Amino acid sequence: MRRTVFNEDHEAFRETLRAFIEAEVVPVYDEWFAAGQAPRDFYYKLGELGIFGISVPEEFGGAGLDTHKFEAVLYEETARAGVQFGGSGVHVLLALPYIKMLATDEQKKRYLPKFVTGEEMWAIAMTEPGTGSDLAGMKTTAKLSEDGTHYVLNGAKTFITGGVHADRVIVCARTAAPTAEDRRHGISLFAVDTKSEGYSVGRKLDKLGLRTSDTAELAFVDVKVPVEDLLGEENKGFYYLGHNLASERWGIAFGAYAQAKAAVRFAKQYVQERTVFGKPVAHFQNTKFELAACQAEVDAAEAVADRALEALDAGELTAAEAASAKLFCTEVAHRVIDRCLQLHGGYGYMNEYPIARLYADNRVNRIYGGTSEIMKTIIAKDMGL
Repeated sequence: MRRTVFNEDHEAFRETLRAFIEAEVVPVYDEWFAAGQAPRDFYYKLGELGIFGISVPEEFGGAGLDTHKFEAVLYEETARAGVQFGGSGVHVLLALPYIKMLATDEQKKRYLPKFVTGEEMWAIAMTEPGTGSDLAGMKTTAKLSEDGTHYVLNGAKTFITGGVHADRVIVCARTAAPTAEDRRHGISLFAVDTKSEGYSVGRKLDKLGLRTSDTAELAFVDVKVPVEDLLGEENKGFYYLGHNLASERWGIAFGAYAQAKAAVRFAKQYVQERTVFGKPVAHFQNTKFELAACQAEVDAAEAVADRALEALDAGELTAAEAASAKLFCTEVAHRVIDRCLQLHGGYGYMNEYPIARLYADNRVNRIYGGTSEIMKTIIAKDMGL
């Protein structure tokens, strides 16, 4: 079936991106993997390539394109090469929508030019030790000073992807107590400068997968945050967070589909080259049947991911549709990658093979951005159940 989601501009971008990955990432990726993060200067290269500015308005140094299709190409090409761009995905997929939606003109002038070049890398800090998905239960506080010039931030966050290299972090904190009627009331968002006194990065967390993305614990002790760095209105942060969940979940869904597609590619190449009992593994009927079944699942996931992409670009992707896409694509990726690793035999368990890294990287897709169980709850509620 012919795909219609991409045009000539997207394919030209794909060629440029593929060449960049082959030249700048593949030769050094093992070093990144061993170090547990991409080097900070790599993000300047992504800025030069224009990755960070695709959907940033031209007046702030971006291309001004109101589409997620170039991001989709990025997901496909990094998965195809078996690499990750460190923690930079959070910079664009998670942080940028909040800046575009909530920042004042003055804030955009301060934030976006450095965002585009990679001079200021952004992350977002929601999760806290002991709260997990229950954002309404967060304990981090931001209290307005008596003179009204700044907030005083205290608390801790964990599982913050991009947290080691981040220059600014969108921190979710309580500016008021929850009410009896609404536990979600009283949360606000702040664009916190990581060079602020009292701001510290704790452990760089040792993850099962996504080894090249820096994920850290953060701590805030009497951090002064200027009132000029409040994003949006005070106490409405929880509702802002919910507004961007559909695009976040689409990103996870599309990334998972791309990983499944890459897994089939890796497995196909391996079984054609690997010889057992005097003939290539690809010649066995079981190999053919397994890969055929995986390809059929990938075709279905591609259709779901593409449909969600078109709806997202049109501003029509609902919460339930995004949940459905995430649930389906991540579950497909789980099954496909597992079967493709099995076709590699013992070598599939070795990190020198991309399928092993892909297996570990993929597992978190059914957890972050809302677990599969949460996605089912959202879908069921939309069904009137």
